[in-house]
Amino acid sequence: MTIDWIAFTPWSALGGGVLIGLAAALYVLFNGRVAGVSGVLGGLLRPRPTDVAWRLAFVAGLVLTPTLFLLLGRPQTVPIGTGYGALVLAGLLVGTGTRFGSGCTSGHGVCGVSRLSPRSMVATAAFMAAGFATVYVIRHLMGI
Repeated sequence: MTIDWIAFTPWSALGGGVLIGLAAALYVLFNGRVAGVSGVLGGLLRPRPTDVAWRLAFVAGLVLTPTLFLLLGRPQTVPIGTGYGALVLAGLLVGTGTRFGSGCTSGHGVCGVSRLSPRSMVATAAFMAAGFATVYVIRHLMGI
């Protein structure tokens, strides 16, 4: 494996990681809740009147922030080398995994691991292993 030094951007990645960690820490500090996106969205599917406003604000932030970046910043083109069918299937598999794992990468990987939760460490290791195995099978065994 080689690193594309032209496209290697460790400082922006570090900055993004710091912002995600800061946002998750502030969220748990001020709301007493873990910032797991699947849980926030799942709560909108079975809404309780006291929860709807903050959940909508959370989701609005997830949608508005990249939109503002695109409008004010330099738009990036990200090539996606697959069709819509594969993307839909991948989304369904990820959604199913978050239900079986009782949380998503943001809930377990960012918030749970930082709290040293054993359940989150196992879940994070499991979805990382599944991702590695998927890439290996798709790229090396199937040649796609």
